[in-house]
Amino acid sequence: MRQATEIFPTERQKLYDRFADRLETAFNLSRRVVSFQANKDEPIYRWFKYKEGFSSDLVRHFLTSYSKKPGKVLDPFAGVGTTLFAAQELGWESYGIELLPVGVFAIEARQAFNNIEQEELKQSAGDLWTELKKIESYETYFHHISISRDAFPDDTEIALNKFLAYCDTIKNKNIQTVFRFAAFSVLEEISYTRKDGQYLRWDYRSKRDLAGKPFNKGKIRTFEQAMKHKLSEIVADLLPQNNSLFDLNGSNEHEQHPIKVTQGSCLEELPNLQDAFFDFIVTSPPYCNRYDYTRTYALELVFLGCDNDRVRNLRQELLSCTVENKEKIDYLNQLYLSIGRQGTYDHVLNVYNSSAAMSEVNSVLDELNKLDKLNNNNIPRMVKNYFLELCFVIYEIARITKSGGYCVMVNDNVRYGGEEIPVDLILSEFAEQFGFDIKKIFVLPRGKGNSSQQMGNYGRTEIRKCVYLWQKR
Repeated sequence: MRQATEIFPTERQKLYDRFADRLETAFNLSRRVVSFQANKDEPIYRWFKYKEGFSSDLVRHFLTSYSKKPGKVLDPFAGVGTTLFAAQELGWESYGIELLPVGVFAIEARQAFNNIEQEELKQSAGDLWTELKKIESYETYFHHISISRDAFPDDTEIALNKFLAYCDTIKNKNIQTVFRFAAFSVLEEISYTRKDGQYLRWDYRSKRDLAGKPFNKGKIRTFEQAMKHKLSEIVADLLPQNNSLFDLNGSNEHEQHPIKVTQGSCLEELPNLQDAFFDFIVTSPPYCNRYDYTRTYALELVFLGCDNDRVRNLRQELLSCTVENKEKIDYLNQLYLSIGRQGTYDHVLNVYNSSAAMSEVNSVLDELNKLDKLNNNNIPRMVKNYFLELCFVIYEIARITKSGGYCVMVNDNVRYGGEEIPVDLILSEFAEQFGFDIKKIFVLPRGKGNSSQQMGNYGRTEIRKCVYLWQKR
């Protein structure tokens, strides 16, 4: 029997040939710039390490290079708000949609800094440890769920719960929010866990029964050590000498507009937005890579009060990027029917179904599944639904973008069973159908390598990591 790569070799190549003149190696863009890495050392942006985000430098580059003046910008997958805050600094009106409470809390906490006097924060941070020693009894505030159980050393868990009890006694709500945010930001470093792609990786010192090779994450800070470091970092970043570019109080050369964030799924929220309202979209949807953010950010979700049911529901509401996601096609049909836009639903579905390259990908993955060449038999379903849901997102983005406005999207191509899936080309084809001109597909000079399993089976080859630039006709 011939391999699937021999059965369906043509449609993706045709699509590549059609967009080949738009593919451009971007030597000014690196993996550091299109990931969180560049934010790690930048004042304020470094406070909470949201590894799925991109850098503020990327946002500034596109907003200043492709717009003569500030306007309205949207990030429908806002994360912790990098697009929103970077745009705000440049005088833009920033709007965001974010499903996970993790990102929404980080955005709200950062906005709380606008209402805090720096000296008051410094004084409160200095008094913290004296006040904590006065707490003799406390109730449990951190209520674990199955995937977070035993995440902390016993002394750390006690200290964390005492701290949260103390936070409830702080009368200044902004100081209270900032303190809670500081604790929220150190959960990983005080735990036995490390975020590792599709899951939390557990240190061998935890109480959990762990299979496989023991993992040692190295030094685990005590709660006091981690909090002192984080609060010192926050206070230092807010000192006047650090605020020339990152003034949270709006005293820089640009007019500062309040950030507007909606918590929810962009599949639900985008259809409610006004036609031709935005000048710029800057975003990065979840990649089609099986990463489950409800697991990697489990500690943070539990910190914010999410129970097992809430986490499971969030997992299903996410854009389909894990093998556990169920189909949303009936939900989308009912959604558009309920708002009187059945014609939109039919149009988007037709664009998706008429993509020859998309049909080819779905057929290839189904064939690989039959040949038992995929490591999970739900991968074809995940990929099919990932592109279907993004097709609806791209339609809505096109609808709400002004003529002449831009969409910048960061995403990675992926490979399953040795077959590369050209995410950049297929999404650009959708965008073209919905009224965007594909100006550029900026390709990073160095792509993304195979997973270790793929590398063992198919060799060390790179797949494209890209930034798309689309302009609304």
